[in-house]
Amino acid sequence: MNLNSRKTEYPIDSQFIERWSPRAFSNAEIPESTLMAGFEAARWAPSSSNSQPWRYIYSRRNSPTWNQFTSFLYDGNRVWADKSAALIILISKKEFKAGDKVITSGTFAFDTGSAWMSFALQMFKMGWYTHGMAGIHTDKIMADLKIPEGFIVNAMVAVGKPGNIENLPEALQARETPSHRKPLEELVSHGKFDENWIKTE
Repeated sequence: MNLNSRKTEYPIDSQFIERWSPRAFSNAEIPESTLMAGFEAARWAPSSSNSQPWRYIYSRRNSPTWNQFTSFLYDGNRVWADKSAALIILISKKEFKAGDKVITSGTFAFDTGSAWMSFALQMFKMGWYTHGMAGIHTDKIMADLKIPEGFIVNAMVAVGKPGNIENLPEALQARETPSHRKPLEELVSHGKFDENWIKTE
């Protein structure tokens, strides 16, 4: 793991470049109270009209629900995420009540993403790493966990302590390093839409 190759263009708090998403996890078990501290941090994330659309369904390794949760993962994720200490399903609610009205939110996924980042940074501050995953069987999750209409599955997150990279499949070992980011000039524009954003990569 080489964090020294990560460089910022402007000074920021070190947690933003030190946090990364490993795949190699150890066999450490996570206390319930530690997970709850992460959820507590997420609870205070901002949301439109303070609607707080995020919901979390979790399982800790060696619990009765663990095998069910690992079955929700695509094979490419299961091969390493089943070594994590906890798996969390992020779902969000599409509607919220404002007085007597039920309003369809235009920001439920945006808000849930905000809460997820709060969770990730809090866990990192406590010495735990997180890895978000889109490679999941969302239909199976919805059916098996009886998630009703009006909710959407956004992602799953693995939580754990860093482990031995050699325990990963060889193809993943080369990828077990903090990733870089696009330069700001490719992401930010003052006052107008940047035509370069249309280009596909």
